[in-house]
Amino acid sequence: MNKKLRYSLIFLLFVAFIVIRFFEHDWFYEVFMDFYKGNYYQKPVPDFSYFSTLGVISLRFLTHTFISLLILYLFFLKKSVLKFALFFYALAFVLLISALAFLIHDFQSDYYFATFYVRRFLIQPLFIILLLPAFYYQHIIRSRG
Repeated sequence: MNKKLRYSLIFLLFVAFIVIRFFEHDWFYEVFMDFYKGNYYQKPVPDFSYFSTLGVISLRFLTHTFISLLILYLFFLKKSVLKFALFFYALAFVLLISALAFLIHDFQSDYYFATFYVRRFLIQPLFIILLLPAFYYQHIIRSRG
């Protein structure tokens, strides 16, 4: 695959993150989107379906994971990068969705802040921001020595 095509696809995949963010209310709506806007400590706990909320957040995480894995593979063209990233995303998902399940099971004002950040790690493509430079740095180090 030539470089122009690869980098064009990578660019389009990053645009996909923007499109997902733009249409998040239509495609991945869950009550915590509205709850965490503004001063959420003053708001009452919203009515929500426990499994539906976890399912929608999981679907969004899996969508971002798929796009991120494609970006990493297209950027480096190495199966080893893909395997490590897949393991990383799987481990992160298990840990974060477990923490979120615990936090929203008995959702109280004491958990608002922690729930906000655990949920943020699940619904935002933050890990690509971490993994892409890390793999690139590793690539540079290996190519020098």
